Amino acid sequence: MSKLHLVFGGRVADPRGLDFVDPGQLEVVGIFPDYASAEQAWRGAAQRTVDDAEMRFVVVHLHRLLEPALKG
Repeated sequence: MSKLHLVFGGRVADPRGLDFVDPGQLEVVGIFPDYASAEQAWRGAAQRTVDDAEMRFVVVHLHRLLEPALKG
């Protein structure tokens, strides 16, 4: 199975957390086949919004959600 990764982000209530203010307005950067490409996309999105402390982007390991018994 591919080790898929999702990169998304949006405005958060507190820059230290992951409580997104409006989940309907989340920006989906994309789904990537490996962590390296997901990290590159995450860095680009985060850098684009670096001056806005309330914007947060994350990488989600979809493969861990789809197959929780698999390690890695």
